[in-house]
Amino acid sequence: MNTQNHDFFFDPDYVDFIARSSRIYQDFQRLVPDVFVVPSIYERFFLGFVRRQDVEDLIQNIGGLVDIEPVVLGLTDRGDLESAGIISVQEQTFLNLRGTNTLVGIVDTGIDYTNPAFIREDGTSKIQYILDQTERGDQEASFIFGREYSNEQINEALRSPNPYEIVPHRDNVGHGTFLASVAAGRPQDDRVGAAPDADLIVVKLRKARPYYLEKYLIPPDQENAYESSSVMMGLEYILRRAQELRRPVSICLGLGTNFGTHDGFSIFEEYLTSLSNLSGVSLVVAAGNESQARHHTQGFLEREGDTQNIDIRVGENAGDIFVSIVNGGSDKLSLSIRSPAGEAVGRVPSKTETVYLSRLVLERATVIVEYYFPLDGSGGQLSIVKLLNATPGLWTITVYGDIVLDGTYHAWLPITGFVSPNVEFTSPTPNYTIVVPGTAVGVITVGAYNSANNSLYSDTSWGPSRLPAILPDFTAPGVDVTGEFPTGPGDMSGTSVAAAITAGAAALMLQWGIVEGNEPLISTYQIKAYMIRGCNRDVTINYPNTQWGYGRLNLIQTFVLMSTIG
Repeated sequence: MNTQNHDFFFDPDYVDFIARSSRIYQDFQRLVPDVFVVPSIYERFFLGFVRRQDVEDLIQNIGGLVDIEPVVLGLTDRGDLESAGIISVQEQTFLNLRGTNTLVGIVDTGIDYTNPAFIREDGTSKIQYILDQTERGDQEASFIFGREYSNEQINEALRSPNPYEIVPHRDNVGHGTFLASVAAGRPQDDRVGAAPDADLIVVKLRKARPYYLEKYLIPPDQENAYESSSVMMGLEYILRRAQELRRPVSICLGLGTNFGTHDGFSIFEEYLTSLSNLSGVSLVVAAGNESQARHHTQGFLEREGDTQNIDIRVGENAGDIFVSIVNGGSDKLSLSIRSPAGEAVGRVPSKTETVYLSRLVLERATVIVEYYFPLDGSGGQLSIVKLLNATPGLWTITVYGDIVLDGTYHAWLPITGFVSPNVEFTSPTPNYTIVVPGTAVGVITVGAYNSANNSLYSDTSWGPSRLPAILPDFTAPGVDVTGEFPTGPGDMSGTSVAAAITAGAAALMLQWGIVEGNEPLISTYQIKAYMIRGCNRDVTINYPNTQWGYGRLNLIQTFVLMSTIG
């Protein structure tokens, strides 16, 4: 790939997609003109770019062989280290773990590099690299999309009276800065990160392309919407820079989405599973804050020919609504829709890659029904209902069992922020609300609890996944945790915070295992297992469960138990 192809990453007339490397690149270029591919993602996947007007041709010619529609993710947040046993690990005489010679990776909204939490006593930055995907760069490495700032450039900026003239990178949201401070911030008054001596590599994500915002009906004013392909490229960047620095890295993902099948079989989730196998890498993902959002429901059809209704309550000025309905590979479902005024869209036959559009007569709404099956990996079926300009009132989706052997189906509305707050299922269930990619196999998926009273954070997502797998793995402090914003210190609640604390704790384990040579091949799997064993568990609760997982993170107890093995 030559440098001019970097323009595809920023050109709104192009759409990006991810595919497995087992697909022959030439097939894409033979079947669709002007397709450009970058075989650079973990040697198993490649990134492609195609003109927006050619997307439908690509889908039709390649069929189900390509993940042409990356999911769109949003931030999963709207504590303390003592309860998680991290301060004890930092201060314990024989452990004395503070993240020395490790890295913490943040893929989020960027970082305020001028914040004292990221500056050492000698005035130099602990940030090794920043990759800003929102800016154009001149790098020639195929995995770098955006503008990169090195530690030397950041240090030069810090010495300048006008730092932003040298490194113009900013975190305008503050979410990435906060997570970085909680995971790896240096001591500030009574605040300290979980791994204060770890260095940082930070990626600022580019906003999702208009094509995907329109595809998933995400409000155009939603700035914190990011494509999974951008996240994957950010992760790839962190891993390659960490390899060059010859240091282990703990990565925090405080992002999530309800777009997807919640079973670990998407290319995005498969990629994260691959990373979790790498020695010297820890991958921590937020579980999400969706249990009380009324964005999930489920049902069961006993036999072929059965029907069930999914009712959606829609308030005033709700705009457009996206509904995902997922079932297993043994079943085949079809749908009909009834509007609040009683106008019906009759049963739409279930044919793969069907897109059916109906403009209602009595209302100004438009209904679109799409079917996709068999899905790559699981063989299941994804049915999508789009309600454009949805009329206030009760909308009913009727599910028909064309073929029923299992009978279970699930439905999701988008995560909080991606759909109007006055849109909800009338019969929601809090289970199966772990967001993608927290449903990926092998990653550390973290829920949140209130360390002040050891109660579950009210909004933390509940498991399991559709695989099925018990999730979350465990919980960490995630209520009123203090950290750093670009505007100064403040508090934040949610599972992103819990994931950041856990990512810092994982950096301490990487120091113990790799830097100090106690377990040189340690990876996400081992770290997760050790943390699970050390969790605090109440005698009145059965573990594992779909709310707490295996309990509450207690890192010092993890090390105590490890010292008694054998």
